[in-house]
Amino acid sequence: MPRLHSLQDIRDRLRALGALPKHEHRVLRLWSQALPQATAKRPIEDFLPKTLREALPALEAELEALARVQSEHPAQDGSRRLLVELGDGQTVESVLLPRDGLCVSSQVGCAVGCQFCMTGRSGLLRQVTSAEIVAQVVLARRQRPVKKVVFMGMGEPAHNLEHVMEAIELLGTAGNIGHKSLVFSTVGDPRVFERLPQGPVKPALALSLHTSKAALREQLLPRAPRLTPEEIVAEGERYARLSGYPIQYQWTLIDGVNDGEDELDGIVRLLKGRFGVLNMIPYNSVPELPFRRPAWERAAEIARQLHRRGVLTKLRNSAGQDVDGGCGQLRARALDGTVPVRVVRGPAPAA
Repeated sequence: MPRLHSLQDIRDRLRALGALPKHEHRVLRLWSQALPQATAKRPIEDFLPKTLREALPALEAELEALARVQSEHPAQDGSRRLLVELGDGQTVESVLLPRDGLCVSSQVGCAVGCQFCMTGRSGLLRQVTSAEIVAQVVLARRQRPVKKVVFMGMGEPAHNLEHVMEAIELLGTAGNIGHKSLVFSTVGDPRVFERLPQGPVKPALALSLHTSKAALREQLLPRAPRLTPEEIVAEGERYARLSGYPIQYQWTLIDGVNDGEDELDGIVRLLKGRFGVLNMIPYNSVPELPFRRPAWERAAEIARQLHRRGVLTKLRNSAGQDVDGGCGQLRARALDGTVPVRVVRGPAPAA
């Protein structure tokens, strides 16, 4: 029997076992919400055909094998970074965030090659399938409620668009997550602006800006699409007006790189009056990379200046700084053996 990779594979398997649309929806709903398929109040005989009931234990074992928590790393801020092992042994990172949020990975590695990011140093190894994306949510929901999912972990979601959108559609329907609480984060790939408005679930959009200067952006994000900051913001504004959700403009604040007065002028020029918010996140320093985190006082002053000049700015502290908080760091440390691993033995109980 073919292995389960995508959500469509799961649907095809269910249909082959005699599932009608209502049965298919029930199985996917309970799985994606980390709930048991049967309880004393919900005897399975009342809901599923016999052929599906008999095959369900084997199917659940396959779903269980999609992803497991290899190690957990709790942080002082209440977040919890998870190193997740996929079925083929590759690993990705998920982060349980404060206030019932979850950051998931959409690729093993990344092809964009952002100069300040550990994930891009390994290049792209493979795509994370739609079923593996939802499996990350299932693992997290076994530990705590998840009401928001952000696609800001390892990888560029636009480079895995079909699988990411398939996962978003399930999470925004059977997965019981509000559409504006599903956040698609991208460096600004034109395919995103074409595709996101077409689906039944229209997620919120986060655009990685990082600088107002086109030349500097090409240096920092060497393999990102060659859209200028002005073009990215214009596309974002169109989607914001269409979806009704403000765009989240992401700005990793790096000491001496994109924190000067000229950049503040550029931000005001680009974002003043736009339907969006600037999320300014001081950089998580990585010993292997030459970039450094600015002083918090400096970052706070930048945010205050932008507020005074008419740009809604939220200064955010990246979650899990004391547990290799920067994207890709935990995976890199685990691969080279320099991070103590809190191994999780066996599956966690269903919620």
